[in-house]
Amino acid sequence: MQFTTTRDILLEALQKVAGVIERRSTMPILANVLLRVHDDYLTIVGTDLEIELITRTRIEGTEGETTVPARKLLDICRLLPAGTQVHCSLKSEGALTLKAGRSRFSLATLPSDGFPEFQLKGEETEARIGGESLRKLLGKTLYAMAQQDVRYYLNGLLLELEGDTIRAIASDGHRLAWCQQPLEQPVEALKQPIVPRKGVQELSRLLESDEHSLALHLTDNAIRLVLPDVVFSAKLIDGRYPNYQRVFPQQVAGTITCDRQALKDAISRVSILSNEQYRGIRFDVDGNLLKLSAHNPEQEEAEEELEVLYEGPRFSAGFNASYMADAVSHLEADTITLSFAEQNLTCLLQDPEDPGVRHIVMPMRL
Repeated sequence: MQFTTTRDILLEALQKVAGVIERRSTMPILANVLLRVHDDYLTIVGTDLEIELITRTRIEGTEGETTVPARKLLDICRLLPAGTQVHCSLKSEGALTLKAGRSRFSLATLPSDGFPEFQLKGEETEARIGGESLRKLLGKTLYAMAQQDVRYYLNGLLLELEGDTIRAIASDGHRLAWCQQPLEQPVEALKQPIVPRKGVQELSRLLESDEHSLALHLTDNAIRLVLPDVVFSAKLIDGRYPNYQRVFPQQVAGTITCDRQALKDAISRVSILSNEQYRGIRFDVDGNLLKLSAHNPEQEEAEEELEVLYEGPRFSAGFNASYMADAVSHLEADTITLSFAEQNLTCLLQDPEDPGVRHIVMPMRL
């Protein structure tokens, strides 16, 4: 096996797959990437057994395949001068030689037949979604995913495909983010895959500059997305997501309409003197006046008042300042609404002009 390409092309491909490579693994081959030359294409594959990323690049070369240490190859390419021609060849003794200008490197390899590759098994469901729509789904919701929660199904993102609609739902039990977008190719039956946290983060990173129509393939235990120059695959979390619809307020006690930036700034200022462990702030609403307040064990206090439009009776409730600030930050309109449930004062934050995005923050005792 041998191939020739430029440092920039090889580096770009390696950077796309490097995110899934484990630095420490019980399987040495998982620290490697698979290099395969076939039909004048160089295919690079990286995996951690849960997520797989594949890139394909047109090159000149002779066919063959091997695996090499991912981080070392990435670091070499990163430190080579831009535009340098890179020639790689696999020696008979199993080492990969890389020549670039006056630089020469010899990398240890492992046989490619021991490299684990994803295979979608079982009945497959196909759909299509715009890259911009998928980026919005992830961008508006992934912040609310749990981290290392014993309720393992919360350590991921629920994708709910129904007809010509796709919804993304994330929750850590204290807050919830919900976003809805159209599908370009509808599905016949309801599908509810749960994509693991790392997979969601990697997919979000890959979508940063993509606006193409994307092919989505689903089986009972895996998801695959075909991007213009990357194929993303991930094993799904085996579990049933709770009925998130019960969290949305059925009966609203009152609704605040206010300036988004003013509320965000007020929360940031008042939370400075909140309890560092619980980060609680109090909302007191009376008429068209919203008072935010916080205190801490050092007997320090902060208060701020905001002019708002409010419909409903007077009430007081406590919320986590960080959760509330995150929800406000993930809305884009100048004016937003905060609706409070009649029974427990759960807060629903929305953009009146974009009903496809909703954020829930549960109240807390102060």
